[in-house]
Amino acid sequence: MANIRDLRRRIKSIKSTQQITKAMKAVSAAKMRRAQDSVIAARPYAKRLIGVLGRVASVTSGVRHPLLEVREPKKIAYVVITADRGLCGGFNANVIRKAFTEVRDIPDVSLICIGRKSRDYFSKRGYNVVRQYVGLGENINAGQAREISQYIISKYSEGEFDAVYVVYSEFVNVMVQRPIVVKLLPAEPPKAEQGEKAAGKADYIFEPSADEVMASLLPKYVTNTVFQGLLESKAGEHSARMTAMDNATKNANDMIARLTLTMNRARQAAITKEISEIVGGAAALE
Repeated sequence: MANIRDLRRRIKSIKSTQQITKAMKAVSAAKMRRAQDSVIAARPYAKRLIGVLGRVASVTSGVRHPLLEVREPKKIAYVVITADRGLCGGFNANVIRKAFTEVRDIPDVSLICIGRKSRDYFSKRGYNVVRQYVGLGENINAGQAREISQYIISKYSEGEFDAVYVVYSEFVNVMVQRPIVVKLLPAEPPKAEQGEKAAGKADYIFEPSADEVMASLLPKYVTNTVFQGLLESKAGEHSARMTAMDNATKNANDMIARLTLTMNRARQAAITKEISEIVGGAAALE
């Protein structure tokens, strides 16, 4: 049976770890609420931007723009968004697995890694990581998304990328984060809803022109898609970490209970042995 001193030491160590997991859970819960609020606040703008882009696309014909140019996809780039840190369950692994499934059969693929986990994974396996963004911090802002999207737009316009996809974890709710792949370039403006499309030319006057409005909207569309991916990923990361730390705290409780039971049994066995020895010694003196 295990030594009582060793069992006490293990229980003390697990209790210390439990305090850390409790604190991390509380911190992640606070960060998750802020990140969730940011995601919810950004979604109406994204939805309205897509709607406007669809209505403009329905009344433009033959508009030429570098972001709309469709080429044979020989050089494909993937933007992989993960976290910088671990301890968040399968959050990073799920996104990386999704990205690896997409890129493993593509001979000439370039990777833009956002987050230390994706960078480390693909760099160690010899993939062509052309750009990396790590340490973006907890407060994702539009400036960061604009910097990333400008690099992507410039490379696509120069012909270095023929197609660009974004892989990130969509925030569904606190318990569910779903890895998804979104086609970023060439831009495919959504179709206007029925009714809006039919009335588009009569209801909208574009100044200076519909083509110039489209040219202005497309970079914003790309930037907002990247921004939305960053926000969704950050909210999902904190939700996954909060859940993981909650599970770790509960597992620590179970371990402490089992070790305490084992320690009590060991103490009881030691006491019983001592009593037996005392009784045996007394009987020998008679």
